[in-house]
Amino acid sequence: MFTIEDEFSVTKITLVDDTDLEDQADVVIEIGAESVVIRQFNIEANLPDEITLTHAQLEDLKAAINLPAGAYTRAK
Repeated sequence: MFTIEDEFSVTKITLVDDTDLEDQADVVIEIGAESVVIRQFNIEANLPDEITLTHAQLEDLKAAINLPAGAYTRAK
């Protein structure tokens, strides 16, 4: 399950963990004009983990999902 919310300066997508595993927290993705921030609460550290991607890095990730192992460049 996931939710999509439009907030003031970002679109917020929450990927909800539907399993019964207690060690899997929801993933929150905030898409803004300059970057994409991915957060997941780290239960062991009691802090959120955060990764910030540029939009180009996000496009690379989307392209990489369906490709075999190798090194690639994306046409701009």
